[in-house]
Amino acid sequence: MRIVLNLLLSLFLTVSLSFTAPIILMGGILATLLLVGYIPGLAFLGQSGAIQILEFLAIFGSGSPLEGIFTLGLAGGVVGGLFDLFNFYRYHSLKN
Repeated sequence: MRIVLNLLLSLFLTVSLSFTAPIILMGGILATLLLVGYIPGLAFLGQSGAIQILEFLAIFGSGSPLEGIFTLGLAGGVVGGLFDLFNFYRYHSLKN
């Protein structure tokens, strides 16, 4: 029973972190580009970069950047969870 609890705890933490990592990364890039847009001389660079990031996210979200960022987070969470399950399996199969 202890092994199952360890697996579930590890899986929950991995999926949570893998879900939030792409959201924080894309949000940080977008926030940085929006802030660069307020600097004179770099306004064009910041605004055009932010528009490109929003268009990139809209591709994954069927036209909505918010859905796109959640889609990337969901994909990251699934991949992180699968990797954690594989790692857990390999650890226990090699230990025996």
